[in-house]
Amino acid sequence: MLPPTQQPVSTPTPDSVLANTALDRTLIAILDFGSQYSELIARRIRETQVYSEVLSYRTSVEQLRQLNPKGIILSGGPNSVYATYAPACDPEIWNLGIPILGVCYGMQLMVQQLGGQVEAANTAEYGKASLWIDDPTDLLTNVEDETTMWMSHGDSVTALPPGFKVLAHTANTPHAAIAHHDRQLYGVQFHPEVVHSQGGQALIRNFVYHICECEPSWTTEAFVEEAIREVRAKVGDKRVLLALSGGVDSSTLAFLLHRAIGDNLTCMFIDQGFMRKLEPERLVKLFREQFHIPVEYVMARDRFLERLQGVTDPEEKRKHIGHEFIRVFEEESKRLGPFDYLAQGTLYPDVIESADTNVDPGTGERVAVKIKSHHNVGGLPKDLRFKLVEPLRKLFKDEVRKVGRSLGLPEEIVNRHPFPGPGLAIRIIGEVTTERLNILRDADLIVRQEINRSGAYREFWQAFAVLLPVRSVGVMGDQRTYAYPIILRFVSSEDGMTADWSRAPYDLLETISNRIVNEVKGVNRVAYDITSKPPGTIEWE
Repeated sequence: MLPPTQQPVSTPTPDSVLANTALDRTLIAILDFGSQYSELIARRIRETQVYSEVLSYRTSVEQLRQLNPKGIILSGGPNSVYATYAPACDPEIWNLGIPILGVCYGMQLMVQQLGGQVEAANTAEYGKASLWIDDPTDLLTNVEDETTMWMSHGDSVTALPPGFKVLAHTANTPHAAIAHHDRQLYGVQFHPEVVHSQGGQALIRNFVYHICECEPSWTTEAFVEEAIREVRAKVGDKRVLLALSGGVDSSTLAFLLHRAIGDNLTCMFIDQGFMRKLEPERLVKLFREQFHIPVEYVMARDRFLERLQGVTDPEEKRKHIGHEFIRVFEEESKRLGPFDYLAQGTLYPDVIESADTNVDPGTGERVAVKIKSHHNVGGLPKDLRFKLVEPLRKLFKDEVRKVGRSLGLPEEIVNRHPFPGPGLAIRIIGEVTTERLNILRDADLIVRQEINRSGAYREFWQAFAVLLPVRSVGVMGDQRTYAYPIILRFVSSEDGMTADWSRAPYDLLETISNRIVNEVKGVNRVAYDITSKPPGTIEWE
């Protein structure tokens, strides 16, 4: 169980998931009880080339039978199973006759529902713990004794249900891993899905391959073939409009759709004036001349900049930019249309994170919270008369990169660092002006040039410049200066959910600093941000 301060992730309703699942695909279903790691479990399973989906813990046994999963994983969660309104799965799940793995809260729920006992632990266990293996078969095959696993629980199993035995223990947890071998029911008190668990992926592979007997059928090639078939079946000979941003998601989607429907795809690139230096021109030329995918270029810089005059609050910036984007999009789609479908680069984390808040209808108890409304899922006006095409909604970011690469996208797009939708507007703290945009574009270009020249581009999750709306005193050529500071923000991360500041080489930082101060008019100071996420965020706004 996670610490009470951690907020859980909400999940799609079962019906929405069932509607988007290919029933003939090998599947491991994950029932989410509000864990911050549920999405990570799905990613780890997919790394074994087996398809997985995150479902609500309310998914009924009948719905699970329709999905026909090869196995089920019960996630962790922030609650105690003995609490009055603790979330619980359909108790008939234990009679499905398929392998089930409970992780942390999921294990405790399994124990409680099958006749065991769970109580508050005398000593809570958070962080790394050595795992001593008592039974090295089945689930723990090839998992080394005394391997490190990641613990995060304040409750513990104090009595096992009938037929269960202990597979492993730690210094503070006598039932760290358990099993009912005959019924293929397994539980672990630790989190094998996190990178801190050294033997975690071996355990997951044992469950997926050895216990559930899955075949590695979730491959890039299989996805591309299936996605093209689905798009053609859904769209037919109708026209599709795609708002192209130049990022890996929209670019991969453009390639996929163009292969599926050819000239029935229209790509629209709206230049709102907040892109990085030379990017709009490079993007349009690349798609038109090299990829032979037509792009409608819409110049709208002036109207976006005018919309932001006097706006300093970051959320207000995002709202103004979003509203103006919709207006431009509506105008241009009418000019270019009519279109029957709108294509969006919605990814699987977007679907999970944008799901509605889970509230128990009987008690009003909140069991999972909404993380955010993603722009692809909830940002468009309801009166836009398009049907949606979202071929990437089953994929994680790393899977999109693999698909893009297999479709022939160049590495400069496939490995492009994440770039915010509002662009440089939220990397300028305070009001956005033409002067500040030009300064930041020049500084950002130097950052990109130097990390590429050093060969370090792929070592960073993101590496960019931020402009602060203050001035400081400096001296250049024996003359006093009073100019803006530039902040460098380089971070390392796996998925952007958490991040650490990157220990960039000093000589690289020195080169970037010298070039910015010497070449960018209006800047006389460069600083380096050494804040992790949390407590900070990756972007400054």
